[in-house]
Amino acid sequence: MGELGALSLEPVTDARDHAWWRELVGRYHYLGYRMPFGAHVRYLAFASEPERAVVAALQLSSPAWRLAARDQWIGWDDETREKNLVRVVSNSRFLILPWVRVKNLASRLLSVLAGRLAGDWEARFGTEPLLLETMVERRRFRGTCYRAANWTEVGETAGRGRMDRHMRFALAKKRVLLYPLVPDAVRRLREA
Repeated sequence: MGELGALSLEPVTDARDHAWWRELVGRYHYLGYRMPFGAHVRYLAFASEPERAVVAALQLSSPAWRLAARDQWIGWDDETREKNLVRVVSNSRFLILPWVRVKNLASRLLSVLAGRLAGDWEARFGTEPLLLETMVERRRFRGTCYRAANWTEVGETAGRGRMDRHMRFALAKKRVLLYPLVPDAVRRLREA
């Protein structure tokens, strides 16, 4: 596939699109489909050229409860983290469909997402997001598209999962990348 023309992200809202999104992610994303914990918004990405077509599926969800690299980068204490964590949103699924091959598509979609998400998230959940986070598995991906879209790598995960407090899981370490949605995001996240 060559040039795609204008790109748009459309929230998944009806049952038919939810089924379509789950099918695409379940079939083509290496992590598959799982119901996310907490708040979430899903998007289908459309290209306008040569004809309108879906090129990607994205999911934004509640962030990791504790993420040492992110928490150190922000510089908040536990009490402030508990209060302001609702202002952090995780890019928990990002799938470009395997038959779509267009240079810079991923970073373009991340830029469209950064411009669109705050309004959608606040309208749906009543909270203004200040920071996007994502975790990229080191053995599979380098995170190039995130860096090209001006995300900052701040460290890596410990290789533990959400359920690690109950039993030990040896998960792949992941790069932690962040994108402030407003210029004073860190200052606002540190406010008690």
